[in-house]
Amino acid sequence: MDTNEKIKIVGTNIQEKANLIWNVANSLFGAYKPHEYGLVILPMVVIKRFHDCLLPTREKVLTTYEKVKQLAVKDGFLRTASGYRFYNISQYTFERLKADPENIKANFEAYINGFSDNVIDILANMGFFMQIERMADAGVLYQVISDFTADNADMNPEKISAIDMGYVFENLVQRFSESYAEEAGAHFTSRDIIYLMCDLLTMNEDFSGEDVPAKTVYDMAMGTSQMLTCMEERVHALDKEAEIICYGQEINPFTFGIAKADMLIRGGDPENMQFGDTLNADKFKGYTFDYIISNPPFGINWKREAADVEKEHKLGDAGRFGVGLPQKSDGQMLFLLNGIAKLKDTGRMAIIQNGSALFTGDAGSGPSEIRRYIIENDWLDAIVQLPNDSFYNTGIATYVWIISKNKPETHRERILLIDASKCCEARRRPIGKKRVDITESCRNLITQAYGEYKSAIFTKDLDDQKTVLTCKSKVLDIISLGYNKITIESPLLDADGNIELKKGKPIADPSKRDTENVPLNEDIDVYFKRQVLSYNPNAWIDRNKTKVGYEIPMTRFFYEFPSLESSDNIIDELRSLREGLMSSLVEVLGQ
Repeated sequence: MDTNEKIKIVGTNIQEKANLIWNVANSLFGAYKPHEYGLVILPMVVIKRFHDCLLPTREKVLTTYEKVKQLAVKDGFLRTASGYRFYNISQYTFERLKADPENIKANFEAYINGFSDNVIDILANMGFFMQIERMADAGVLYQVISDFTADNADMNPEKISAIDMGYVFENLVQRFSESYAEEAGAHFTSRDIIYLMCDLLTMNEDFSGEDVPAKTVYDMAMGTSQMLTCMEERVHALDKEAEIICYGQEINPFTFGIAKADMLIRGGDPENMQFGDTLNADKFKGYTFDYIISNPPFGINWKREAADVEKEHKLGDAGRFGVGLPQKSDGQMLFLLNGIAKLKDTGRMAIIQNGSALFTGDAGSGPSEIRRYIIENDWLDAIVQLPNDSFYNTGIATYVWIISKNKPETHRERILLIDASKCCEARRRPIGKKRVDITESCRNLITQAYGEYKSAIFTKDLDDQKTVLTCKSKVLDIISLGYNKITIESPLLDADGNIELKKGKPIADPSKRDTENVPLNEDIDVYFKRQVLSYNPNAWIDRNKTKVGYEIPMTRFFYEFPSLESSDNIIDELRSLREGLMSSLVEVLGQ
């Protein structure tokens, strides 16, 4: 199946399977409030997923268990028998549970306790054991299990892929409540965007050859780990023998549960999936990675992490945040710094940011200093503006930053900006606020712009839809993004209009203090003489207050001024309007 088909079927798979699972909520009505449905349904999806994975090898596991149950160490035997890094040694299946309604609670607990410890840890993080008691007391446990036993509730990986299962899960999270939806939106990234990020990361990368070591990829806000799964998929499309090892951290216990479950099902190391807040409980301290791919939350405050983040900031270069701190209302640039700290010297990162990361903060402020740190180290390789309406929960402008610790020689001291805001195709049916897809044709055009790394306009005709895809790119010298913010002082005048002096020097008048932003590639004194002294000959620069700032005004670089009509055409239109008006007045008022 090609990538376009995978993108198109996402909506169908999400809606069909999510609607089916959502119907279980009918069984919870009354016993749970609507915003609490996720406490049951989300863990049950994980359990059923494990159940259906293990069904084909169930008898083999039970037979093996009888042989090794007296051994002190038996995990290895049972994992081999199951074919996964997890197993279940209970006598129960969902069908057997359904067949004995009188003992449903005891039997279901026996089934859950039959799982290997790594699965039980996932369910414990989700707080599911309390829900078994609550469902039993409310008399809904049997019906919930019966609902998940339906033929069309099959969660086997052969029936629904790990990636699509993640989308189903996150779609369910979005349905439960407005508060859940806000959290889900922070990490729910559609497949088409992830494919673009993966392609931008892996362009011209070599994964083949016996001597090529395993590559590592990390997502610092992994949600249900869809970015990691897609990255693995794309690398294997380039070289099916390539080895890539995934790592991720997630703060939401439910999304973490599905991520760890997915890792177990795919045969990876579940210890590479860590639970906790990346900003103040970094579970990968000291690690560095070949690739980082992430869509961290933006517009989310970091007040609860502030004490720990500020403490780490004071460590300077010994911490992740020494260079500067953003405003507490938006912590996305903290994730940007975390990613940079965790990149190998040859590493590359694709990270989504909203527009504020481009320009928020004056010279010397935290955000500006973060931009300065990245740009002056020559790590910012490219920024791609995505189309609006690309995400399920927001229509705002978003950007993919490509960070490279080892830029190609031809990219050094330069930055490529790509405006791909018009490089998309309309979806036949929107999913939430997502109305467009970055299809394969779009993705190829964007990666072509990145690959050629030049100022140009790239287009492609889509004959079947009578659509022209457009992607614009502009190469800039990094110095063009910086400026010196200078403070202009004017003298204080006495009552007679004379300049007041102190120790022979003019006294500054605070009410007349002003600032100017001087491009870094322009001499300050030349600029001052031309722009200031010509109008204020007594002014001077307070050199002690000069600060360096950086901003990335994407809109300014790609803005197209509308063409104006000629004056002759405007006069003709006015004359025509006047004649029409006079004609109407004659009809109404008479001659």
